[in-house]
Amino acid sequence: MTLIQLKFASAVARTTSFTAAAAECFVTQPSLSNAVAQLEDEMGQRLFVRTTRKVGLTPFGEQMLPEINRVL
Repeated sequence: MTLIQLKFASAVARTTSFTAAAAECFVTQPSLSNAVAQLEDEMGQRLFVRTTRKVGLTPFGEQMLPEINRVL
């Protein structure tokens, strides 16, 4: 788990979009998506529910987001 991964996850939660979060963080969308996927793998659960139109937090993501933001 890295601070960059946490920053990316926080940006996705805030923007509800991997594309918008990538633009905000000045990285490519695939780089951001991969970093978030690695974070989810390390945590053992998904943080986000992904659909073709939007991204939302899972119950686990809702629980972890305040902790992620506290670390940042």
